[in-house]
Amino acid sequence: MPTATLTDDRAAALKAAQTIIDTAKSEDRDLTEDEIEQVESKQGEVRDIDRKIRGQGVVKSVLALSSADDAPDTNGDDKPARTLGDHFVKHGGDALARFKGGERRLSYTSPEFKAATDPQTSPTANAITSINIPQIDRTIVQAFRRPPFLTDLLSSGTLAGNALTYFVEGAREGAFTTVAEGGTKPQLHYVDPTPVTDALKKIAGWIKLTDEMMEDFDFLVSEINTRLLYDLAIFEETQLLSGAGTGSTILGLLNRSGIQTETQAVAPDTAGDALFRAMMKVQTATGLAADGMVLNPTDYQKLRLAKDVNGQYYGGGFFEGQYGVGGVQWQPPVWGLPTVVSAGTAAGTALVGNFTQAATVYRKGGVRVESTNADGTDFQANKVTIRVEERLALAVRVPAAFVKVTLL
Repeated sequence: MPTATLTDDRAAALKAAQTIIDTAKSEDRDLTEDEIEQVESKQGEVRDIDRKIRGQGVVKSVLALSSADDAPDTNGDDKPARTLGDHFVKHGGDALARFKGGERRLSYTSPEFKAATDPQTSPTANAITSINIPQIDRTIVQAFRRPPFLTDLLSSGTLAGNALTYFVEGAREGAFTTVAEGGTKPQLHYVDPTPVTDALKKIAGWIKLTDEMMEDFDFLVSEINTRLLYDLAIFEETQLLSGAGTGSTILGLLNRSGIQTETQAVAPDTAGDALFRAMMKVQTATGLAADGMVLNPTDYQKLRLAKDVNGQYYGGGFFEGQYGVGGVQWQPPVWGLPTVVSAGTAAGTALVGNFTQAATVYRKGGVRVESTNADGTDFQANKVTIRVEERLALAVRVPAAFVKVTLL
């Protein structure tokens, strides 16, 4: 069958499938089972036609090679040209002469090795028409990625509904005291717990890839998918730390009502002093012990490079521990607490608290990665839309178990 006829049949099959999809969209409904089968059938027709077109391209290439082998040698060389290199030498002609004359870059295109009617060509496939045929290095040097750690501190749970209501214990009014015989006893009153509701919030994004990209560069697509999940985790951490709580945003730990505050005073007060006072505030106010802290890299650097009067690093030097005792630690904990060094909190602001017992991250359904080629004109353009999303809520049952620390 002529290639032109196959191309027309392919276009007709695509148009028929798109008509079915457009009809369903115009009627604001999903495709029926019968329509889905029809679309899949048309997709199968397109794949069969593509195979036939590629087959005709191979036949044309073989015929072209055979003709080249049988043609008289215009350069006086009777040896048949059976490889791309042979064709280059036999037919390079003037270009080869220019190379001998000092031109140091020489390419030779050979269109007979590629079927012009092949519709499945990926964007970079045309590179094989040059004598400079590259080999793809599948190693990807990743750009800067800061590791998300906050969720390692927080406890986690699952949620069946779309919101969670919990109770924050109220303050105690009145106090015990000594009473003389016959004296009036003081009344104590525990304020009713305050109900707090945190609704699930959605974090989402999408990208669009071509079919050719997914087929020809599967390793690159895998990296893109990994990058999507990483960027989702980073945005999630920023929301859990400092989300404003307005609209569709999460109300982060630093913006919760009821958390305590601590501020570093001027010298001789240090950042280490302020962080320790925050640890004690957690225990004094709630009876819970602080089990972690979050510091901006700039603030952690100041702590890590702090020295005593003898010029010794408090956290150990760059070759050994303090005063030659022990080895060098990478990001040693501050005051013995698990320390998250994250750009998710601004420089000059630290968070100390009991993350395990006082707060919980609830998720519904986990992270969802979905794809479709029926978005807009994706089916016509051989494109796939990939969507990544998750739904989560942050419950802070004991706000006073967290202390926002302002550092100089």
